[in-house]
Amino acid sequence: MQAIENVQQFKISSLTNSVYIPTIFISIGQGAVLAFVPLFAKDLGGSIAIAGLVFAMRGLGIVLFDMPAGLILDKMGQRKSHLLAVFFIAISALGIAFSQNILHLSISVFAFGAATALWMLARLSFVSEITPVHQRGRAIALIGGSHRIGNFAGPIMGGFIAQYSSFIEVMLVLFVGAVGALIMISIHLPHLESSSNTIIEKNNNYFIEVFKEYKYIFLTAGIAMLLLQVLRQTRLVLLPLWSDSIGLEPKDIGLIIGLSSAVDMSLFFPVGIAMDRFGRRWAAGTSLLLMSFSMVLIIFTNDFWSLMLVGLLSGFANGLGSGIGMTLGADFAPQQKQGQFLGIWRFVTDIGTSSGPFIVAGISAIATLGIASASIGLTGLIGVLLVWKKVPETLRNKKNDTKLW
Repeated sequence: MQAIENVQQFKISSLTNSVYIPTIFISIGQGAVLAFVPLFAKDLGGSIAIAGLVFAMRGLGIVLFDMPAGLILDKMGQRKSHLLAVFFIAISALGIAFSQNILHLSISVFAFGAATALWMLARLSFVSEITPVHQRGRAIALIGGSHRIGNFAGPIMGGFIAQYSSFIEVMLVLFVGAVGALIMISIHLPHLESSSNTIIEKNNNYFIEVFKEYKYIFLTAGIAMLLLQVLRQTRLVLLPLWSDSIGLEPKDIGLIIGLSSAVDMSLFFPVGIAMDRFGRRWAAGTSLLLMSFSMVLIIFTNDFWSLMLVGLLSGFANGLGSGIGMTLGADFAPQQKQGQFLGIWRFVTDIGTSSGPFIVAGISAIATLGIASASIGLTGLIGVLLVWKKVPETLRNKKNDTKLW
C-alpha cells in the first residue's frame, strides 16, 4: 500500500474503508455490549452497584492504557497499532461472551477497554496527521457519526437477541464486528510515513514535560471534556439500569437506547460542518448543558414513553458534541509531540470515561440510582462554565492556517 503523501489532495472519502467502516463494525458490537453488559452482570448474580462497577471496568482499562498506548503508537506505528488493538478487541469479546462469573466478566471488560484505548488513539493520530485543519472537524465528526451508527444498531440488535436468545449471543456481536474491522483495516489502511518533524525525542520524563508545557489546555479544555465523558458514560449505564428498575423488557430497553442513538447519529455531519465553520466551543458548551439537563430529568420518568423522551433528549445533546473531544485534542496537539500529547489528552478525558460508571455505582450503593443521575447532571454544569469562560477557540483560518485565539 502506498503512503498518503499530499494532504493538499486529501479527500474525506478516502477514509471510508480504512477508518469509518471499521469503526461502524466495532461500534455495532460495542453498542450491543454496553447496552446489556450491566444486565449480563445482574444475570450473573451482581447487584445494581456491582453491575455499574462491571460497566466501569471498560473505562478503567481505557484510562490506564491511554499513555502506554501513546508509547506503543510511537514505537509500532499507526498501521501495526490498529491491527494489534482490533485483534485484542476480538479476543476480549470472546472473554466477555463466555464469562461464568462477575470476576471473569470484569477482567474481560477491562481488557476490552485497554484494547479500545490503543485503537482510538491510533485512529485519532492517523486521521489528525493526514487531515488538513479546515477539514478536520468534518473528518473527526464522521468518526463520531460512525460510532453513533453502531450505537444505534447495536442496542436494538442486542435487545432482540437478548429477548429471544441469550446475553452470550449479544456479546458475540462484538467479536463478529471486530473480525470484520480487522479484515477492512488489514486491506485498506495505508502505511503512513512520519515526516522528520514528527519524530518524538526519547526521554524518561517526556510525558511530564509535555503535561507541564500544555497544562493550561489539559486543566481547562481537558477537564471540560472529562466532564462530558462522565455524562456520556453515565447515560450509557443509567438508561439500561433505570429501564430495568421500572420494569421494561430487554427489547424495550434496546429500542430506547437505539432510538436515542438514532437522534444522536443524525447530527454528526451537520455538526462537523458547523464546527469547521463556526468553531468548536459552541458545540462543546451546548452538548454539556443539554446532557446535564437530561441526566436530571431521568429521575422523573416511570414508564416507556417518558424514558424514551428523556433518552431522545440525551441523544440530541450527545449528537451536538459529535467528535468534539477528538477534534479539540487534534487541534491542540503539537505536531512534534503528537503521540505523547494525545496520550495525555486521552488520559485526562478518559478519567471521565472510567469515573462516570464508578460514581453511579458508588452513589447507588449508599443512596439511589436517581440521586446518582441528578448529582452527575448538576456536576456537568461545571464543564459548561469551563468551556464558555476558559477554553480557547481552536478553529484556524483555512487560507493561512493561523490560529484564531
